[in-house]
Amino acid sequence: VQLQASGGGLVQAGGSLRLSCAASGGTFSSYSMGWFRQAPGKERAFVAAISRSGGGTWYTDSVKGRFTISRDNAKSTVYLQMNNLKPEESAVYYCAADTNLRINTQNYAYWGQGTQVTVSS
Repeated sequence: VQLQASGGGLVQAGGSLRLSCAASGGTFSSYSMGWFRQAPGKERAFVAAISRSGGGTWYTDSVKGRFTISRDNAKSTVYLQMNNLKPEESAVYYCAADTNLRINTQNYAYWGQGTQVTVSS
């Protein structure tokens, strides 16, 4: 499966962005999906995950209550709604897919190319 992330950009602190990740070349509903981010000089880190049906969602503690992961299996797309963004959350955001449910691990089989999110103070 191929993944294409989009929706990044420049936003002020406290603002919102919605990232999208469009999948192609596979049966989207067969994949659990995840979002990760990598800030300059730091390791890539787990942000959120969603089960194949969308019935289960998981988040890293720092984004709970502000970020929402969702998916539209008819459109083969997963989303990450990010509210009340903080400057320290500036990073390249990646989406990932795997046939198994993966939570808080980078052991995903497929990765998108990343989209830059910059949060100004």
